[in-house]
Amino acid sequence: MSLQYKNIIKQKSEIINWSFQEEGIMSKRVLILSGSPRRDGNSDLLCDEFLRGAQESGHLAEKIFLRDKKIAPCNACYYCAKSGGTCAIEDDMAEILDKMQDADVIVMASPVYFYSIEAQMKALIDRCVARWTKIPNKEFYYIMTAAEDSETVMDCTLECFRGFAACLDGAREMGVLEGKGVYEAGAIRSTRYMKEAYEMGKRI
Repeated sequence: MSLQYKNIIKQKSEIINWSFQEEGIMSKRVLILSGSPRRDGNSDLLCDEFLRGAQESGHLAEKIFLRDKKIAPCNACYYCAKSGGTCAIEDDMAEILDKMQDADVIVMASPVYFYSIEAQMKALIDRCVARWTKIPNKEFYYIMTAAEDSETVMDCTLECFRGFAACLDGAREMGVLEGKGVYEAGAIRSTRYMKEAYEMGKRI
């Protein structure tokens, strides 16, 4: 992408922000991190609905489908501590960290795997060690889905998300969506959770 094209995109974004501010709407930058290994899986579909709601409310929202990205596990070399936050691993995580730093709102979504988050999301969280002190004052929303419908099925998964946010200065939990009792990809479409995800995005 040329520098001239980037400047045009930036100018258009600024114009959109000004128009919303004139109408009394404060546009936020929303980053949705979809950890589902299945494209159009249940948690991924809820991310799409959250995205739709946020965009319709005038926010600058983007979804990243983590499986499309190359995110290697952290190797605990701590090169980042000596390099000002630059990771020794050259993959897509640097770009994602840039987006996390720029975002006002971060949405983290995962299906429940063995009462915890899935591998793609865990790798992302671990790789945040490179710049975790540079991701302050974010609003967090959590989206989870599970085949089981018990009262406690989401507890450990939610604690994984909350544990990450607890390490970040000024992090605020703004909403949690628990989509229970869905297993086959797309099963979430026939549930009330789709509307709840959309409305959650609209309320940002």
